[in-house]
Amino acid sequence: MRLPLYWSFLLAHVLSLLFGLLGLLIVLPNTEFIESLSPLGMQIFAFGMQSGGAMYMIVGAIAVFLYSKQQLGLKRSLQFMLPAIFLSLGSELLGTSTGFPFGAYSYLSGLGYKILDLVPFTIPLSWFYMGFASFLLACTSLKWGDHWLQRLEAIALGAMMLTAWDFVLDPAMSQAQYPFWEWHQFGAFFGMPLQNFAGWMGTGALFMTVASVLWGAKGHPVLRRDQLTFPLAVYVANFLFGALLSAGAGIYPPIALGILLGIAPAIGLWWRSPKPSPETITPSTTPPLPVTANS
Repeated sequence: MRLPLYWSFLLAHVLSLLFGLLGLLIVLPNTEFIESLSPLGMQIFAFGMQSGGAMYMIVGAIAVFLYSKQQLGLKRSLQFMLPAIFLSLGSELLGTSTGFPFGAYSYLSGLGYKILDLVPFTIPLSWFYMGFASFLLACTSLKWGDHWLQRLEAIALGAMMLTAWDFVLDPAMSQAQYPFWEWHQFGAFFGMPLQNFAGWMGTGALFMTVASVLWGAKGHPVLRRDQLTFPLAVYVANFLFGALLSAGAGIYPPIALGILLGIAPAIGLWWRSPKPSPETITPSTTPPLPVTANS
């Protein structure tokens, strides 16, 4: 049975993450290795350092969009993707300009062209694909009904898991030897302000709420466990990327906190999702339609 195309893009996304880990943790600290590279090897290395940070987010966004389009349809996919991209971009532009809602920070090079010379265009893409993976897993809480209180629970769970990813990503990308952004104010969380995580929770909850409203009372997807394996893989792969970078920088407490508030709920929600019934397990290359809370 041939796997859907989105799995191929996820594989490319994971390979890009691994390439980034090798470059940041092994190659860059090892100047002797860099000097020993052939001209072709140096070109590959230079391309990876210049474009690798942007590439893994672009490929990840493509993978998640293709998955969402096949599982939820184009309309519901756009109803999540567009608010996630534009609202997160607005938060990032506001944050890099005023310090609200995340604190005072600015982006360095390595993540692609900067919108208004402030925010790399790839950053909203990462908000989209990790926000979508988090929220889709959180929607498992709706399997016993679709009351507005349960939708709020799903939004809170999704925003929490999204923020848990930042626990491991932010120290690695801002405090490590080769940072991609820098903080202009000292904070209590490994040099970062606690305000940052309130900003993450608020931004994630905002675009998840907009998507929830656009999906409507009966439009929230409650997928089967086999259908949720893909978003779980997206979440775990990106969490491990940040966790390994943090570990490489000797920053360990955020990893434990991220596992508690991110990885554990994600796996738990995947596990409690509806199991596929025997009649839905077919050799078809097209997966069955998603199960919704009121179907």
